[in-house]
Amino acid sequence: MISADFMHRIAAVAARETLPRFRQPGLVANKLAGGFDPVTEADRETEKAIRALIRAEFPDHGILGEEFGAEGADNRHVWVIDPIDGTRSFISGIPLWGTLVGLADHGDAIAGMMVQPFIGELFYATGQGAHYEGPHGKARLSTRATKSLAEATLCTTTPAIFEPRQRAAFERLERQVCLSRYGTDCYAYCMLAAGGIDLVVEAGLQPYDIVALIPIIEQAGGVVSDWTGGPAEKGGAIIAAASAGLHAAALDILNSA
Repeated sequence: MISADFMHRIAAVAARETLPRFRQPGLVANKLAGGFDPVTEADRETEKAIRALIRAEFPDHGILGEEFGAEGADNRHVWVIDPIDGTRSFISGIPLWGTLVGLADHGDAIAGMMVQPFIGELFYATGQGAHYEGPHGKARLSTRATKSLAEATLCTTTPAIFEPRQRAAFERLERQVCLSRYGTDCYAYCMLAAGGIDLVVEAGLQPYDIVALIPIIEQAGGVVSDWTGGPAEKGGAIIAAASAGLHAAALDILNSA
């Protein structure tokens, strides 16, 4: 079992590398020909530092990271790293980004953390529930008991992430909920685990966008899957919900003609 102490150590490394570079001028490179997929020095240096920490502590574990790819990907245990989830927010000075680090066992997400160093918040799960530490103290996380879609709050980073048919499906769901909010990246998933919102629906995710968040949501009482209801660890089109009932109701709408 991974200890909470190790999650704190990762969070400290992430803060050390990201905070001095946040809201500071710096080189932003574009990884995507024909589009815009930004990467910063903070992304690269944060991932390097976290990889070094994991290698030193767990030399027999594999690592998959957004910036430097896979090593030991066939190992039983693989750490999955997104050094800055929400790089667009990071380069815009908006603190809705976070460092994501998750652990998969035979492909199943079993532990994960999200740290937002600027706000000073850490969300983590290591098999003994989901937890919060930050300016408001410490708390055990629990999703809220919203009964119906008509009462629910729905988040996505931006509707632009959806392909045309996916966007039509998202808009069907959006018309059924009480409130929708955009621009949240990984922070929305942690707010779901904390009982602040009820649904997160996204598409085009990579494993490093979601693996760390799955244990946090599930150990807080929520449900995460792809749009077919299958495992979410490989990314793609993802839905996270505060309860099994909301998850089923939202899936029905997303998959209706």
